Amino acid sequence: DQYPTEGLKEIAFVGRSNVGKSSLINLLTNNKKLARTSGQPGKTRTINYFLINKEFYFVDLPGYGYAKVAKETQKTWGKMMEQYLINREELKAVVLLVDIRHKPSVDDRNMMEFLQYYEIPVIIVATKSDKISRGQRPKYIKVIRDTLNARSYPVVPCSVLNNEGIE
Repeated sequence: DQYPTEGLKEIAFVGRSNVGKSSLINLLTNNKKLARTSGQPGKTRTINYFLINKEFYFVDLPGYGYAKVAKETQKTWGKMMEQYLINREELKAVVLLVDIRHKPSVDDRNMMEFLQYYEIPVIIVATKSDKISRGQRPKYIKVIRDTLNARSYPVVPCSVLNNEGIE
């Protein structure tokens, strides 16, 4: 009941704790202080809306996986996110962030399956791409696509350190 009611389109950002969701939102909006970031997993604890050019919203969701919060709190986040993703008519796409350096986790696979099941459009962003040489990236992207069963989905290598993938 606290969601915006203007009917503007929404793009949600999902991924494991500390994968870079808030940092990517800050980079895309050219505002380093818009979404709160932290080196400690679990900083984002609510669904946070950011109005972009008075036209649409970026929606920063809590991370899944490891976070320094009680398991019961994590379950509450999961239910909240599930209800948002299933029921929010304004939701037009989800940006699923995964760390390019690691094979997607079980949680990442579950999220992708969930999004595919509900036919929610997905853009996969492979964060921290500056940590992998350009020549090695196709190999890592293939692992991401294969693990997430996402061969027909875009996978965008991205780095908030050097602005790669922002265009």
